[in-house]
Amino acid sequence: MRHGLGYRKLNKTSEHRKALFKNMLNSLIKYEQIITTLPKAKELKPQIDKVITIGKKNLLSGKKRLFSKLQNSSSVKKVFEELSKRYSKRNGGYSRVLKAGFRTGDDAPMAVIELIDRNIEAKKVDKPKKVKDKDKETTKETKTKSNPKVQSK
Repeated sequence: MRHGLGYRKLNKTSEHRKALFKNMLNSLIKYEQIITTLPKAKELKPQIDKVITIGKKNLLSGKKRLFSKLQNSSSVKKVFEELSKRYSKRNGGYSRVLKAGFRTGDDAPMAVIELIDRNIEAKKVDKPKKVKDKDKETTKETKTKSNPKVQSK
């Protein structure tokens, strides 16, 4: 009999598992590609597909359901405005899991989970932009003025 084989427990309590997948869903929506262990990625795939399907229906009740699940308004906004339009003609299969070798420390199987037709620029959302050359010059000048040991000739 297959009683109790509905999902992977991942050796975590139900509260921890729920918080883990909420955070992973938010990260996947934000960056459109994340690296995690293979069992976590396999459990996350149906959840992200269901989230995008709810977003495609574009109902107020769907927005409320997603906000209660994700608890992040920017993620809900991205699902309804960007991802639902991107996958409007696709009938499912919005994400894929790719095996990515084994982790160095404990040899755990790793995987990359990503959205199909993802935006490559989404990975650069939080990275700081490069400082211009003018800003570098002004910081050098202020350092020489503030340091009395450095003398200009």
